Amino acid sequence: MHGPASPGWLLVALCALTGGYCLLRMRSAVEEQRRAAGGEALMGFGMAAMAVPAATAAPPRWAWLAYAVVFGAAALRALWAARTSPHHLHHLVGAVAMVYMAVVMATAPGGHGGSGSPLLTGTLLLYFAGYVLWAGVRLMPVAVSGSGRVAGGGTGWGDRPEVARACRLSMGIGMFAMLLTV
Repeated sequence: MHGPASPGWLLVALCALTGGYCLLRMRSAVEEQRRAAGGEALMGFGMAAMAVPAATAAPPRWAWLAYAVVFGAAALRALWAARTSPHHLHHLVGAVAMVYMAVVMATAPGGHGGSGSPLLTGTLLLYFAGYVLWAGVRLMPVAVSGSGRVAGGGTGWGDRPEVARACRLSMGIGMFAMLLTV
C-alpha cells in the first residue's frame, strides 16, 4: 500500500504477528475454531504482504492480481462456510475488501495507490470502524468468580477466546488503516 514507511512497517508487523498467532490457534481441539483460525491466518499474512510500503518493494502488477485471485477464493470459501456459521460473514467482508484493494492497486498507474470507488471504500470503512468498536467492547473484562480468578480459565494459548478476539480486533484496525490509503 502507499503511504509513509514507518506506519506501513508497523502495520506489517501487527498483521504478521496476528497471522502467526492464528497459526497457533489452528492447533485447537475445536474443529470450527481451527477453520476460522486458518482463514484469519491467511488474512493476517495477506494483509502483512499488502501493507509492505511501496517505496521499499513495489510489487509488480501480477502480484496484485494474484492477491485478488487468492482472496477471491477465500471469499468464496467464506460464503460457503457462512451457511452454517454467521461468523464467516465477517471473513467474507474481509476477503472482499482484500480483493477490492488488490484490484485498485493493480489498476493504479505504477502500482502506487489508486483511487477506488468512494462509495465502496466508504462502506467498507464504516463496516470496519463498526467492527472495531464492537470487537473492542467484547474485550471488556468478564465477570470474576468468587476465588478472584476469571471464569473459564485454564485453556491453552490456542483456545484463549480473549486473545482470538484481540487478534480479530487488530486485523480490523489494520484493515481500516489499509482502506484509508485506497
